[in-house]
Amino acid sequence: MKNKPIIIINGEPNSVFLEIFFKSLKYKKYNSPLILISSLKLLKLQMKKLKFKANIKLIDYQNIDTFKLEKNCINLIDIKYETNKAFEKISKKSNSFIKNSFQIALELIKQGVSNKLINGPISKKSFLGKKYLGITEYLADKSKSKRTAMLIYNKELSVCPITTHLPIKMVTKKIKKKLLFEKVLLINDFYKSNRGFKPKIGVLGLNPHCESVHKFNEDEKILRPTIKYLSKLGFKISGPFPSDTIFLSNNRNKFDVIVGMYHDQVLTPLKTLYEYDAINITLGLPFVRISPDHGPNITMVGKNSSNPLSLINAIKFLDKN
Repeated sequence: MKNKPIIIINGEPNSVFLEIFFKSLKYKKYNSPLILISSLKLLKLQMKKLKFKANIKLIDYQNIDTFKLEKNCINLIDIKYETNKAFEKISKKSNSFIKNSFQIALELIKQGVSNKLINGPISKKSFLGKKYLGITEYLADKSKSKRTAMLIYNKELSVCPITTHLPIKMVTKKIKKKLLFEKVLLINDFYKSNRGFKPKIGVLGLNPHCESVHKFNEDEKILRPTIKYLSKLGFKISGPFPSDTIFLSNNRNKFDVIVGMYHDQVLTPLKTLYEYDAINITLGLPFVRISPDHGPNITMVGKNSSNPLSLINAIKFLDKN
């Protein structure tokens, strides 16, 4: 699928995404054509606001085979979005725009136009409500994928929380042997396919120091036997380890991937170490989906000072594959 187009969804229109997209175009020329799904009106308003210039080529997604995709311009699929301002407050007004964007992207993937998708940040509260925990689960449902994993990928060290955007009070009930087993299989397959080796995986415990005064200790009853079983199957896996020391340099350097029990247990230290130098890859989908490893960042909207590194890395990753 090398040099197939990369489909890029704008996501939340009132975010920093188009700013970092413009900056990523300035960074370098990519081998794969980029198809942006956004609003022409919004694009022009934000280009003017952010003082960015580029050629725009409108594409009819229903007849995409008749269009020659260009590498030196924005190949745009125009989605209706009514606005007279470059930026507004995030509201449910964006929902139909985002929903239509995903529908078109998934249809293009189904047609075989591409298997590479990047989506801009989205307000989960506004767009997803209570139906889905995150875009990982949203795309899993839309593509009928039963097993997925959220891998925050950096070539030196990646992390994977086995539960995603889940309230902390609900995490304990979700920790199961099967869940850890499935995540490890997906991580292992990804590294073998994309990096050519079996990853060294370290698993974090749920409880402080992997200890509990309560009768049922998840680290001993669930995690340790699953890790032992996976190790016997030939996976390079060990743990559980206390999360307060695993990210010290002498410890983290032993692993390619650290698997945590909940979102902030692993994302907080990874972002502290690498800041924007990581991308969010959804494993287990019938296509490759990546998003920049940050949200809409509404405090930075319109200031033209957002860091585009995560999006650049996302495009570079898909450009090579």
